[in-house]
Amino acid sequence: MSTTLDPSTASGPHRDASTGAPTRPPGRGWMLAGLGAGLAGIASVVASTTVDAVYEPDNLGDAEAIAEAMADLVPQVLVFHTATMVSCALLVVFAAGLHRHLQRRTHPDSIVPGVAAIGVVLVCVAQLMGAGLTTEFAFAFAAPEDAYVPETVVFFGHWIGTIPWLWGGIGLTALAMVSATFRQGAFPRWVGWTSLVLGGLTTLFLVSPVQYMAGMTGPIWLVVVSAALLRSVRRA
Repeated sequence: MSTTLDPSTASGPHRDASTGAPTRPPGRGWMLAGLGAGLAGIASVVASTTVDAVYEPDNLGDAEAIAEAMADLVPQVLVFHTATMVSCALLVVFAAGLHRHLQRRTHPDSIVPGVAAIGVVLVCVAQLMGAGLTTEFAFAFAAPEDAYVPETVVFFGHWIGTIPWLWGGIGLTALAMVSATFRQGAFPRWVGWTSLVLGGLTTLFLVSPVQYMAGMTGPIWLVVVSAALLRSVRRA
């Protein structure tokens, strides 16, 4: 009779299953990165709602009024930009760590690790693109003379109110973790159920005409799951 020892929870020196050579125990830095990315993602979404000149009822249809109001929101724009890019950078680390983690916990021919990582990368791209115009307009608003066409400011307002909210890709990551939990026993069942509810809702947003609503569920899922993984490592 033989038993399989999970290298992520075993104490003492870790060894490669095929060679028996000692290996370093898996770190938890990527889990911390996931937690930080989720919190920064929430901050990004909240900050983008404060850059609301384009949505103010008094400004509707008036490009010059929108541009004038937006010029007073440079601090909010910079907070949004910073939070979004911090989230983007940390998501890269989380994607790599989650991919490696799932490779260790799923069957060798499973596509779950790849789907999970790609879902996170899709969010990284949305975050990168979502904050891509902020520097251009922040400097323009701070210029002594008008350095922009008002209609472009209207576009910018809608851009940051939509693109960085596109967290739908992480719904695919969550559903991949559902498969890893219930079909391969990779995670506690409550993580699977949480991923099914929040991930399923986020994925529905992804394929719907209101895909930006994923920004309200995706970061929350990431915070909850990252905290759960950190807790499991500390217990081990």
